[in-house]
Amino acid sequence: MWLRILLFALSVFTVNAAYAERLKDIASVEGVRDNQLFGYGLVIGLNGTGDSTDFTDQSFISMLNQFGINLPDGASTNADNVAAVSLTATLPPFSKPGQAIDVTVSSLGNASSLRGGTLLLSALKGADGQVYAIAQGNLVVGGLGTGGSDGSRLSVNIPTVGRIPNGATVEREVANSFNRGDTLTFNLNRPDFTTAKHVAETINNLLGPGVARSMDATSIRVSAPRDPSQRVTFLSILENLEVKMGEERAKIVVNSRTGTIIIGQHVKVSPAAVTHGSLTVTIQENPEIGQAQNLANGEVILAPRQEIVTDESSGHMFVFNPGTSLNDIVRAVNQVGAAPGDVMAILEGLKQAGAINADLVVI
Repeated sequence: MWLRILLFALSVFTVNAAYAERLKDIASVEGVRDNQLFGYGLVIGLNGTGDSTDFTDQSFISMLNQFGINLPDGASTNADNVAAVSLTATLPPFSKPGQAIDVTVSSLGNASSLRGGTLLLSALKGADGQVYAIAQGNLVVGGLGTGGSDGSRLSVNIPTVGRIPNGATVEREVANSFNRGDTLTFNLNRPDFTTAKHVAETINNLLGPGVARSMDATSIRVSAPRDPSQRVTFLSILENLEVKMGEERAKIVVNSRTGTIIIGQHVKVSPAAVTHGSLTVTIQENPEIGQAQNLANGEVILAPRQEIVTDESSGHMFVFNPGTSLNDIVRAVNQVGAAPGDVMAILEGLKQAGAINADLVVI
């Protein structure tokens, strides 16, 4: 029943794609998530670039003991072709036993390079302490390090970190709540009340009123079929819906290193004045009084008059009306050759004075 309704609704439903994104690009399904794995292991076969630490010796001796090779108490291997490493991997949702995932290998001791090494069989555990994957294989190291007899060294990238593509085999499946209950919850990647409202409206326009409900600025709960195969089809249809995005808050981003300034669409300024050195920026009200064309029944109206006055004398002054876009201010300041530092100082001053309706982010 659910499947027939979905296919019929999809055949007659159209969405205005202007300023819209697919639901799968802006939200995730609650419970469908990656899981982080971590492990410890030994890399062997290094060309004299291994560790010289106690825990590496202890780990190597413990491995030899598992194969029936017993060393005297207090013995040291002095093996410079072995390195102790940490292992990290990401287990994607719905991963099944037998599938392969990538592994990142990082040196734990004072090894100078992992280039040319091979990871011995190592377990990857989750946060619950259970083993979810087994890793082993040859490392791919993008970095290179070398040194001279006089103590000089040259390093390109990071030679003590490598990867093993498809180097771990999944051994245990992670339980999830995908097939449980009568509802599914979409969580927006960027919380926004307007976007959450649009998601619920778009789904309800497709499936009928009350199917989707926005719970807050992040979550939208959707009634879903219980049958697993129908639920997969249901999600496939929903995640490809085009949803109109809510517009971003007014924001200004300033890169203090390069002088780059990014101004959001809705940034406006109110009456204020900022002086920086010989540079002065003034924003003032300048409304005009007008009247409707019908003189008999016309009414007096206030009409803001926007103008930009540029004075290229020693003390530069710019006059703006309230509500003027901050982009106009930056453009006017740049016309007189102001440095990026001057513009940033003006923005910070306007923000401190409460004359900008935007968040100022300095990176």
